[in-house]
Amino acid sequence: MGKSQASFGKKENEKKRLKKKNDKADRKEERQASAKKGQSLDDMMAYVDEFGNISSTPPDPNRKKQEIKVEDIRIAVAKQEDMEQDDPIRKGTVAFFNESKGYGFIKDQETQESIFVHANGLLNPIKENDKVTFEVEMGQKGPTAVGVKLAVKPAAPEAPAAPTA
Repeated sequence: MGKSQASFGKKENEKKRLKKKNDKADRKEERQASAKKGQSLDDMMAYVDEFGNISSTPPDPNRKKQEIKVEDIRIAVAKQEDMEQDDPIRKGTVAFFNESKGYGFIKDQETQESIFVHANGLLNPIKENDKVTFEVEMGQKGPTAVGVKLAVKPAAPEAPAAPTA
């Protein structure tokens, strides 16, 4: 008779597989034994109080409920008319502008935020340190300045003409 084709490694793997299978069956039996069978609906019920807390006791029906006006309830973000309307035209200084590449950055006077500007958003040619007015729109990567034009400098008062004799 020839030797068995099963090697030591194969026998060990078979033992591990059987042990794993038996452990799994034992755990299943434990779960079934400790499971609460026949729970009533009341045992499974959960209640929510007026503050949103979950409890296992039902609310007291004799307790006076607090009245809340529907107008006082706010869900999500405040409505657009509730938010203060800012002037859409902002003022700033050109911090950097590369004419050959066609883009730069404007530093907002109020927020000190750097805002990207592309040559397509220009109404007048600009260069660094120019005072500009602009509007902000959300671009692909963040706020972008559009409608950029040089800020109108107040005209200097003219000197009165010298009287001619």
